[in-house]
Amino acid sequence: FGAPRSLDHEPPSSSMSGPLILQIIKESQQQHGLRHGDYQRYRYLLMVLMEAERAWSYAMQLKQEANTEPRKRFHLLSRLRKAAKHSEKLEKLCESPRVDAKTKLEAQAYTAYLTGMVEFELQEWKRAMEAFNKCKTIYEKLASAFTEEVAVLYRQRVEEISPNIRYCAYNIGDQNAINDLMQMRLTGGGGGMMAEKLEALITQARTKQAATMSEVEWRGRTVPVKIDKARVFLLGLADNEAAVAQASNEDTKEHLYETLMAECRDTIQAVREELKSEAKQRERSSDPESGKVSNLQYLHSYLTYIKLCTLVKRNESMAHTLHGKLKEPAADENKRGPRPQDLIRLYDIILQSLAELSTLQGLEDDHTFQKEVSLKTLVYKAYRCFFIAQSYVLVKKWSEALVLYERVLKYAKEVQSKAKTLNNSLKDLPDVQELIAEVSAEKYSLQAAAILGERRSGSSLQVNDSTPLCNRLDTFCLDPTLVGKKPSLVPFPPEFQPIPCKPLFFDLALNHVAFPPLDEKVEQKGKGGLTGYIKGIFGFGS
Repeated sequence: FGAPRSLDHEPPSSSMSGPLILQIIKESQQQHGLRHGDYQRYRYLLMVLMEAERAWSYAMQLKQEANTEPRKRFHLLSRLRKAAKHSEKLEKLCESPRVDAKTKLEAQAYTAYLTGMVEFELQEWKRAMEAFNKCKTIYEKLASAFTEEVAVLYRQRVEEISPNIRYCAYNIGDQNAINDLMQMRLTGGGGGMMAEKLEALITQARTKQAATMSEVEWRGRTVPVKIDKARVFLLGLADNEAAVAQASNEDTKEHLYETLMAECRDTIQAVREELKSEAKQRERSSDPESGKVSNLQYLHSYLTYIKLCTLVKRNESMAHTLHGKLKEPAADENKRGPRPQDLIRLYDIILQSLAELSTLQGLEDDHTFQKEVSLKTLVYKAYRCFFIAQSYVLVKKWSEALVLYERVLKYAKEVQSKAKTLNNSLKDLPDVQELIAEVSAEKYSLQAAAILGERRSGSSLQVNDSTPLCNRLDTFCLDPTLVGKKPSLVPFPPEFQPIPCKPLFFDLALNHVAFPPLDEKVEQKGKGGLTGYIKGIFGFGS
């Protein structure tokens, strides 16, 4: 799909693997005209487009390399011009009556875009602005003519070139354009070719304002700022912090944090160089105040404080994002998601930064500052301990996790008790009340999981015997027969059980009864013979 590499003067590259050539050919033919026998469409439009894209992509590669090798800028301009010529050829071919109106507009916008890129690199701001505006207008009209899924691509291209347009306007003389560029930077715009130019423009504007800056106040002490690099950095500190707060997405916020820390590190290095010369002067002099913290050392402590606080905020933001993803169900089981161990590492870095804060020169006797750092340390210790417990839960170490949850609650309650004496110390920190609620819920889940783990004993929870449900109510088991047609709820028929028989009654009083004498009732012996005896017995003779 293009000229041999040697004709483009490109350096040899390592071997690349990709789809089979025949597969690429067949797919391209079916998608671009040959399905309907339109050989002319396939022969011209697609080939010219790919040639333009090939030259453009090589130009972008050279632009990255030109940061360290300025001589490659000439080759960069050559590639961009070649891409623009190919796009003009494409636009001319699209003038054919066989090409529909949308494709003609597409070709015009593409040509305008590449032409604007060439003029932008040549710093021909007016011509570049005209080309970019033409491209923007066409793409905005095309976005309204397609479905929403397709229109997104055109709107993205409009957003990409909008910073270029405002940058051209600024260089032409529109001073209001700088505000628009700053806002685009906050929302994540100004990427690609525009990123470096935008950062340079912001630095230039701050340098002009830094000439009037002479001192800075921090924790009740005013420090003169004589180093130009420190002036520029401190002047833009508020803007950088506002940019982070207004960042539209996590990627933009991460980029701004990294930019801020890089600028801070460079500024600290400049101050350190001055500190070395100051230390040599102190060694030569016999100043009685040589043991005190100098203004330059205090400035160094302030800049280090900014760097460490930024690092804490960056890691806390990343931890908050990972914590949210940790709660979400895994979308792809094969793809590794975040784990509690990832958050533990972030909180380790935060605690290390807080430990460095407590040792800053000039703040050893600032008891309020030390209490604030101690309070922050407790908060992040609680969160670190929470995720350590979470990691133990994953490996089913219930006892260890339960002990760690109790320690989290101990840290959190200690934070709440100490925060009463330090006003507004928790406004920038994670909410420990939310952590307490989450730990309380996790403890109940953990206790249930521990009980199930003990009952499971490494095997399945399925019932293996026919014990009726009424005889195992204190044991949790998965018994599928309970929802079947013949659930084993109670033994049926029930087994015989021994019961007490009917009690016997004994007349114990009879043993103590004295019967009346019956002598007079009994017939005297020998009287009346046998007949009289019988009569006496049955009462006939009485």
